[in-house]
Amino acid sequence: MSTDLFGPCTTPTRRDLLRYGLMSTMGLFLAGRLAAQQPVTSKPGKAKAVIQVWLWGGPAHIDTFDPKPAAGNDYTGPLGVIATKTPGVSFGELLPTMAKNFDKFSIIRSMTHGNNGHETAAYLVQTGRTPNDRIIHPSAGAVVTLFKGKESAEKRGLIPPYIVLTQPQGRFSEAGFLGSRYKPFATGGDPNAPRFVVEGVVGKATEHELRDRRRLLERLNTLPSVATGDATLNALAKSEDQAYDVILGDSGKLFDLNQEKTELRDRYGRNTFGQSCLMARRLVEHGVPYITINFGGWDTHKDHFQAMRSLLPRLDKGLGTLFEDLKDRGLLDTTIVWCCGEFGRTPKVAWEAPWNGGRHHFGAVFSAVVGGGGFKGGQVVGSSDAKAETVKDRPVYPGDLIGSMYELLGIDPESKLPHPQGFLVRATPDAKDEEEKGGRLKEIM
Repeated sequence: MSTDLFGPCTTPTRRDLLRYGLMSTMGLFLAGRLAAQQPVTSKPGKAKAVIQVWLWGGPAHIDTFDPKPAAGNDYTGPLGVIATKTPGVSFGELLPTMAKNFDKFSIIRSMTHGNNGHETAAYLVQTGRTPNDRIIHPSAGAVVTLFKGKESAEKRGLIPPYIVLTQPQGRFSEAGFLGSRYKPFATGGDPNAPRFVVEGVVGKATEHELRDRRRLLERLNTLPSVATGDATLNALAKSEDQAYDVILGDSGKLFDLNQEKTELRDRYGRNTFGQSCLMARRLVEHGVPYITINFGGWDTHKDHFQAMRSLLPRLDKGLGTLFEDLKDRGLLDTTIVWCCGEFGRTPKVAWEAPWNGGRHHFGAVFSAVVGGGGFKGGQVVGSSDAKAETVKDRPVYPGDLIGSMYELLGIDPESKLPHPQGFLVRATPDAKDEEEKGGRLKEIM
């Protein structure tokens, strides 16, 4: 049975049109990347890339990287602790791989911002700025793309400089005032599937079907015959060719995890998060400067401990193996790995109905993992009190952490970002601002 642009049917369905629209969107995305001009410069840094592991919903710091076994059952619940490679430092018992690899990263136990709203806290942690109506600031990923996208272009070729695995958050506009050309490309799909980015963009169609569809589209397209010499249309046509190459050509092979050894894929974990971590390592090798892995499910108001027994083993295998793999390949010294959510969870467990052992939003104090790219391993920055309810010493605000990453990337935290209305905005908050009271993380840099 022959196929046409939309498969065996002669009439396109709404889904077919949507899928082709996504292909066109990818072409336009690449066109925007090619057209982008960099009005800013940076210097070489210790780090060349960032992998951000975003625990969407907010993980419980007391069950992960800041356990308090002496606080009692109303705080710890049924979970115990496990020793790490650093004497006197323990993690939650469901993180054995991370505990074994603690020499490769450090823990910040005094992250704080005091915001308990998902959208506003997500914005604050990823931009370093308190939300306001006057300026929508770009995320760290967009800023790194602005400064590092051009210098990485030769190595990564057609692959975008800012990639999200696999679904965007939808919590805020990552590009902020920098505009759509600095938004991330979200792959969609499932990294367990062959060439998963193909399915993420165009669905279940085979490569043969996609090529047949394109040939039919070219026969139906009359614009080239009447618009010869039009620079805009020629640029779009070039971008379409590049989009197809990302999906069907040599560039697309980057997204085929079947090229990795089976035993390594198993070490990462045969699940969406684990394989996303492996995919992130491949993207770093290919020169992509910023990758975000969105790992949802952490908004555990109800049945928290049941959720932890599912989520934490996946986080442990995927993230722990990522640190091991980066180290083994000589990539950890130049790759920052940053892992946290928008806030923590209430240290005291809500045992009563309807929560049945839940934890709620908690921005007063929480933890973050940071390693590689010039950050030291095996260190603990700051601390919380005996019940993980307040910062005890060394408060670290989102702007402190983001500014520290910029420094290691060779980006001056005082650099000015171009606002479309013609004025310049500092890349990080001023030192007097609330988000940066703690200062840079010099103790682990």
